[in-house]
Amino acid sequence: MAGSQDMFDAIVMADERFHGEGYQEGYEEGSTLGIIEGRQHGTLHGAKIGSEIGCYQGFAFAWRCLLHNCAAEKDREAAIAAPMNRFALGRLPRVTEGSRDWQGLRSKKMKVLESLIGLIEKFPYDDPTYDKLHEDLDRIRGKFKQLCSLLNVQPDFKISVERSGLSF
Repeated sequence: MAGSQDMFDAIVMADERFHGEGYQEGYEEGSTLGIIEGRQHGTLHGAKIGSEIGCYQGFAFAWRCLLHNCAAEKDREAAIAAPMNRFALGRLPRVTEGSRDWQGLRSKKMKVLESLIGLIEKFPYDDPTYDKLHEDLDRIRGKFKQLCSLLNVQPDFKISVERSGLSF
């Protein structure tokens, strides 16, 4: 009777044993697939963030160059116009871009622009575990929107949480 009892226990316990083995095999395969899928998702998401920040950086560097060139040109025009003003019979009309208001606006644009560049340079590209990554990214997006508003420029790419980057 002991032999039949062992056989009966083996049959009854087979369900539990197969369930445990199946669970273990499924867990191992799921872990492997999860790592692969997580790596693919992380690579894609990281590439989107990198592309977005790269667009902001290119935009900021181009505008810094434009604003510096514009300022140098206005200084050159002012240097040429100053001697002419002394000898001119009448006063020349003031150029609105050369006025103090324009200088203040230009300095505000440069201040916001340099702030954006500073945020981009401090962004932690190497540390995906940085806990304030999304907060810093939101700060960069906000500073970019502020700069676009000051420059009166409508960017032709969309900023969103789901889809970042250029839109064609």
